[in-house]
Amino acid sequence: MKIGQHLLANRLFVAPMAGVTDRPFRQLCKKLGAGYAVSEMIASNALLWKSEKTQRRANHEGEFNPIAVQIAGADPQMMAAAAQLNRDNGAQIIDINMGCPAKKVCNVAAGSALLRDEPLVQQILEAVVQAVGVGPDAIPVTLKIRTGWDRENKNAIAVAQLAEKAGISMLTVHGRTRADLYHGEAEYETITAVKNSVAIPVVANGDITTPEKAALVLQVTGADAIMIGRAAQGRPWIFREIDYFLKTGDKLPTPQINEIQEIMNSHLIDHYEFYGEYVGLRTARKHIGWYCKGLRDSHAFRQRMNTADDCKAQLQMVNDFFTEMKSHSDRLLFLEAA
Repeated sequence: MKIGQHLLANRLFVAPMAGVTDRPFRQLCKKLGAGYAVSEMIASNALLWKSEKTQRRANHEGEFNPIAVQIAGADPQMMAAAAQLNRDNGAQIIDINMGCPAKKVCNVAAGSALLRDEPLVQQILEAVVQAVGVGPDAIPVTLKIRTGWDRENKNAIAVAQLAEKAGISMLTVHGRTRADLYHGEAEYETITAVKNSVAIPVVANGDITTPEKAALVLQVTGADAIMIGRAAQGRPWIFREIDYFLKTGDKLPTPQINEIQEIMNSHLIDHYEFYGEYVGLRTARKHIGWYCKGLRDSHAFRQRMNTADDCKAQLQMVNDFFTEMKSHSDRLLFLEAA
């Protein structure tokens, strides 16, 4: 599959998730089979561009190509300027966020709140495409949306057609409305309808948690690719599992404890280096919790782990926990649904 001039390794994408898909996590997912990953959302407000958080989110040093950056906002000219800035800082693809359902994003009429205002959607798409999608320095512009504002106001097809007309190179559809947040089941029938209404590539997103589900969603929707978000938290090897299943029809064996311990060590060390001691210690906790979810005695371990007062102690606690797991079995013992 291609996005503009960029040929991707496969059609398995990592969803942009604020506070999750930082550079260390994106790199890890790509190493473990993802063909493409989009950065955390970067605000278009110029007043925030020099903040530590935005600078960190815009850090793509050493990242595998193509480098895709997601921008969010509600002002066409600010969005255009943000796209130009990120292109100049190394972004090779710009993704526009019209899918985030978070209140703090929607309360400023950004993210999925934009779906209520199709004329403004058109203005933003055209402004960003004109800013970076045409001319000698052109790069592809993509868009992520939901199916609509609520179940009574679904306009994904109309927005998709606006996107295609504006010059958007690829569209990702999360199969829920803004009002749904992350509740209920993803509506693949709407993604199918969107795919049938436009000629640009369409990516299906929502509730893809297993290799079998990935194959089913691709078959049912006719989508060109699938995007995986929450199912990759604590399980970044899901991409290689899906890739193998799509290619062979067979399932890979469950990762052994030693390999998961190695993956976690590599991830955490990269995480600490990226964030530094203070932030790294605290932001690593959620990743550790996801990796350990469902394992024997994981709840008690997470409580102990949260008392670590430096990265070295935290990492040692993680390794001690996995060493204890190995004393019980040569494979991970899941006691609850992950």
